[in-house]
Amino acid sequence: MLAVLAFIVIFHITSIALLFIATIDNAWWVGTDFSLDIWRTCVNTTTTSVCTDIGSKTNYFQAIQTIQATMILSTILCCFGLVCFAFQLFRLKQGERFVLSGIIQMLSCLCVLIAAAIYSSMHESFHNDLKLPGGSFGYSFILAWIAFAFTFLNSIMYLILRKRK
Repeated sequence: MLAVLAFIVIFHITSIALLFIATIDNAWWVGTDFSLDIWRTCVNTTTTSVCTDIGSKTNYFQAIQTIQATMILSTILCCFGLVCFAFQLFRLKQGERFVLSGIIQMLSCLCVLIAAAIYSSMHESFHNDLKLPGGSFGYSFILAWIAFAFTFLNSIMYLILRKRK
Protein backbone atom coordinates (compact mmCIF):
# COMPACT_ATOMS: atom_id res chain seq x y z
CA MET A 1 0.00 0.00 0.00
CA LEU A 2 2.90 2.33 0.73
CA ALA A 3 4.20 1.87 -2.82
CA VAL A 4 0.76 2.73 -4.25
CA LEU A 5 0.56 5.89 -2.14
CA ALA A 6 4.08 6.91 -3.20
CA PHE A 7 3.16 6.35 -6.85
CA ILE A 8 0.04 8.49 -6.47
CA VAL A 9 2.00 11.31 -4.83
CA ILE A 10 4.61 11.24 -7.61
CA PHE A 11 1.83 11.13 -10.22
CA HIS A 12 0.11 14.08 -8.54
CA ILE A 13 3.31 16.14 -8.38
CA THR A 14 3.91 15.38 -12.06
CA SER A 15 0.40 16.66 -12.83
CA ILE A 16 1.12 19.87 -10.93
CA ALA A 17 4.40 20.37 -12.82
CA LEU A 18 2.69 19.82 -16.17
CA LEU A 19 -0.02 22.34 -15.28
CA PHE A 20 2.52 24.96 -14.20
CA ILE A 21 4.55 24.54 -17.40
CA ALA A 22 1.47 24.59 -19.63
CA THR A 23 0.12 27.70 -17.92
CA ILE A 24 3.32 29.73 -17.78
CA ASP A 25 5.40 28.81 -20.83
CA ASN A 26 5.07 30.63 -24.15
CA ALA A 27 4.42 27.75 -26.54
CA TRP A 28 0.71 27.14 -27.13
CA TRP A 29 1.03 28.07 -30.80
CA VAL A 30 4.44 28.29 -32.49
CA GLY A 31 5.71 29.25 -35.90
CA THR A 32 9.08 29.79 -37.48
CA ASP A 33 9.44 33.33 -36.19
CA PHE A 34 6.83 33.67 -33.44
CA SER A 35 5.34 31.97 -30.40
CA LEU A 36 2.02 32.55 -28.75
CA ASP A 37 0.59 31.50 -25.44
CA ILE A 38 -2.39 32.50 -23.35
CA TRP A 39 -0.56 35.57 -22.01
CA ARG A 40 1.54 37.12 -24.78
CA THR A 41 2.78 36.98 -28.35
CA CYS A 42 6.51 36.93 -29.09
CA VAL A 43 7.84 37.72 -32.54
CA ASN A 44 11.47 36.79 -33.16
CA THR A 45 13.64 38.85 -35.47
CA THR A 46 17.25 38.17 -36.38
CA THR A 47 18.53 40.18 -33.43
CA THR A 48 15.77 40.40 -30.82
CA SER A 49 12.54 38.93 -29.61
CA VAL A 50 9.66 41.36 -29.15
CA CYS A 51 6.93 40.18 -26.77
CA THR A 52 3.59 41.92 -26.38
CA ASP A 53 0.79 41.12 -24.00
CA ILE A 54 -2.46 39.91 -25.47
CA GLY A 55 -4.59 42.89 -24.61
CA SER A 56 -8.20 43.79 -24.76
CA LYS A 57 -7.72 45.01 -28.35
CA THR A 58 -8.24 41.50 -29.71
CA ASN A 59 -11.74 40.38 -30.63
CA TYR A 60 -11.40 37.21 -28.59
CA PHE A 61 -10.10 38.68 -25.35
CA GLN A 62 -12.92 37.20 -23.25
CA ALA A 63 -12.15 33.71 -24.56
CA ILE A 64 -8.46 34.19 -23.77
CA GLN A 65 -9.36 35.39 -20.28
CA THR A 66 -11.50 32.29 -19.82
CA ILE A 67 -8.57 30.10 -20.85
CA GLN A 68 -6.26 31.97 -18.48
CA ALA A 69 -8.69 31.69 -15.58
CA THR A 70 -9.42 28.00 -16.03
CA MET A 71 -5.73 27.09 -16.35
CA ILE A 72 -4.90 29.04 -13.18
CA LEU A 73 -7.87 27.50 -11.36
CA SER A 74 -6.82 24.05 -12.50
CA THR A 75 -3.30 24.55 -11.16
CA ILE A 76 -4.59 25.86 -7.83
CA LEU A 77 -7.06 23.00 -7.49
CA CYS A 78 -4.39 20.43 -8.28
CA CYS A 79 -2.07 21.90 -5.61
CA PHE A 80 -4.93 22.02 -3.12
CA GLY A 81 -5.78 18.41 -3.99
CA LEU A 82 -2.28 17.30 -2.97
CA VAL A 83 -2.55 19.12 0.36
CA CYS A 84 -6.01 17.65 0.87
CA PHE A 85 -4.65 14.17 0.07
CA ALA A 86 -1.95 14.50 2.73
CA PHE A 87 -4.48 15.73 5.26
CA GLN A 88 -6.95 12.94 4.48
CA LEU A 89 -4.26 10.29 4.60
CA PHE A 90 -3.59 10.89 8.27
CA ARG A 91 -6.88 12.29 9.55
CA LEU A 92 -9.76 10.27 8.11
CA LYS A 93 -10.70 6.65 8.60
CA GLN A 94 -10.81 4.10 5.81
CA GLY A 95 -13.77 4.47 3.45
CA GLU A 96 -13.88 8.24 3.92
CA ARG A 97 -10.38 8.88 2.64
CA PHE A 98 -9.58 10.44 -0.68
CA VAL A 99 -13.15 11.21 -1.77
CA LEU A 100 -12.57 14.95 -1.45
CA SER A 101 -9.15 14.64 -3.13
CA GLY A 102 -10.75 12.75 -6.00
CA ILE A 103 -13.45 15.38 -6.41
CA ILE A 104 -10.91 18.21 -6.33
CA GLN A 105 -8.80 16.43 -8.96
CA MET A 106 -11.88 15.91 -11.12
CA LEU A 107 -12.61 19.65 -10.93
CA SER A 108 -9.01 20.36 -11.89
CA CYS A 109 -9.39 17.96 -14.80
CA LEU A 110 -12.55 19.73 -15.90
CA CYS A 111 -10.84 23.13 -15.83
CA VAL A 112 -7.96 21.90 -18.02
CA LEU A 113 -10.47 20.35 -20.40
CA ILE A 114 -12.37 23.63 -20.71
CA ALA A 115 -9.21 25.67 -21.33
CA ALA A 116 -7.71 23.30 -23.90
CA ALA A 117 -11.02 22.79 -25.67
CA ILE A 118 -11.68 26.53 -25.97
CA TYR A 119 -8.17 27.13 -27.26
CA SER A 120 -8.33 24.30 -29.79
CA SER A 121 -11.74 25.37 -31.07
CA MET A 122 -10.85 29.05 -31.39
CA HIS A 123 -7.14 28.95 -32.26
CA GLU A 124 -7.78 29.74 -35.93
CA SER A 125 -9.70 32.88 -34.99
CA PHE A 126 -7.04 33.94 -32.46
CA HIS A 127 -4.25 33.70 -35.00
CA ASN A 128 -6.17 35.40 -37.79
CA ASP A 129 -7.02 38.23 -35.39
CA LEU A 130 -3.37 38.60 -34.39
CA LYS A 131 -2.26 38.30 -38.05
CA LEU A 132 0.18 35.43 -37.42
CA PRO A 133 1.25 33.36 -40.43
CA GLY A 134 0.92 29.56 -40.21
CA GLY A 135 2.25 27.64 -37.26
CA SER A 136 1.28 24.63 -35.23
CA PHE A 137 0.31 23.71 -31.71
CA GLY A 138 3.24 24.00 -29.32
CA TYR A 139 4.36 21.78 -26.50
CA SER A 140 2.53 23.79 -23.82
CA PHE A 141 -0.77 23.03 -25.52
CA ILE A 142 0.16 19.35 -25.71
CA LEU A 143 1.23 19.41 -22.05
CA ALA A 144 -2.17 20.85 -21.16
CA TRP A 145 -3.87 17.84 -22.77
CA ILE A 146 -1.44 15.46 -21.04
CA ALA A 147 -2.16 17.23 -17.74
CA PHE A 148 -5.86 16.69 -18.44
CA ALA A 149 -5.26 12.95 -18.79
CA PHE A 150 -3.05 12.85 -15.69
CA THR A 151 -5.51 14.72 -13.49
CA PHE A 152 -8.35 12.53 -14.75
CA LEU A 153 -6.42 9.32 -14.01
CA ASN A 154 -5.37 10.70 -10.65
CA SER A 155 -8.97 11.44 -9.68
CA ILE A 156 -9.99 7.91 -10.70
CA MET A 157 -7.11 6.48 -8.64
CA TYR A 158 -8.24 8.45 -5.59
CA LEU A 159 -11.78 7.17 -5.90
CA ILE A 160 -10.60 3.58 -6.31
CA LEU A 161 -8.08 3.91 -3.50
CA ARG A 162 -10.61 5.20 -0.96
CA LYS A 163 -11.67 1.70 0.12
CA ARG A 164 -8.25 -0.01 0.05
CA LYS A 165 -6.32 -0.87 3.16
